[in-house]
Amino acid sequence: MAKTIRNKFDEVLTYEKLQEAHRLCQTCKTSKPEIILFNLKKEEYLKWLYEQLKSGNYRHGGYRIFYLTKPKRRKVQVSRYIDRIVHRWVVDNFLKEYFIKNFIYHSYACIEGKGMHNAVLAVQKAMKHCNRTWGEYYMLKMDVAKYFQSIDRKILMEILERKIKDPKLLDLINKIVYSDNEEKGLPIGNYTSQTFANIYLNEIDKYIKYELRCKYYFRYMDDSLIIVKTKKEAAEILEKIKKFLDEKLKLSLNSKTQIIKSKQGVNFCGYKINENRLKIRDRGKRNLKDKIKTLEKRIKDGEMSSTEAYKHITGHVRYIQIANVKNLTNKLFYCGKL
Repeated sequence: MAKTIRNKFDEVLTYEKLQEAHRLCQTCKTSKPEIILFNLKKEEYLKWLYEQLKSGNYRHGGYRIFYLTKPKRRKVQVSRYIDRIVHRWVVDNFLKEYFIKNFIYHSYACIEGKGMHNAVLAVQKAMKHCNRTWGEYYMLKMDVAKYFQSIDRKILMEILERKIKDPKLLDLINKIVYSDNEEKGLPIGNYTSQTFANIYLNEIDKYIKYELRCKYYFRYMDDSLIIVKTKKEAAEILEKIKKFLDEKLKLSLNSKTQIIKSKQGVNFCGYKINENRLKIRDRGKRNLKDKIKTLEKRIKDGEMSSTEAYKHITGHVRYIQIANVKNLTNKLFYCGKL
């Protein structure tokens, strides 16, 4: 694959690809009013969008803003549906092909075939191997402070510009990146944001793997882990990483960053992991139980069927299936109404 993107925008911009982006955007959401209205004039809207992108006249719209309170308060910005189609088209046709395919192997977030569960299982496998090889070992567990809010958009564009040499594509991405006229942070809610965030931290991934030569390094978004033989080695690596993050990406690590002895196990991606067991953390259990109670009430009130409710917890099912929580599984599913 070519290292840079040149003269691809017009080649990839087709009505069919925009239609495919629309199809993927509306998956499991066809009952939402904005999508129903869009589908009433789908061909007309997609042709208009095609012409706007082709001519360079496309302008990103504003955002609808709301706040999530769990697990912590977060500002979520939701763009217009037609803008979400553009986001999908850019990610699927350019960012996946030219950026994501070049990520390190143990980068797990927002990548087809990877994901949180595979990250957790890979960490446990590495822990078992290190236990057999070294006996005692240490883990450097790192979290980036206020990650999405701290991403410097100028640095992000510089990273993207190294690979993207297509002026039309760069112009469009610039409109998306600066769509809310801020200099720092990415809108939580945009389909592009998680991919941009992944591309941003791929810089530290490459530094850790290829310059620091850390063999056992794993990352799921801003949650990362390095396994090394000694505490001294972990401390030295941590200082180098802090310096790189500060100087190159204008990021810092938060207070949850720590060096952990192997026998303690480690919290990673919502699990408590040691060589022989995967446990769900207490917060995860509480969230799951609250979700089940809410769904059971909606079933009782006639707002949805059991089949519909189960669709809302398919991710949770996988979450508990890989952990050692047989009693919790029985209590929540086999003995409950779902």
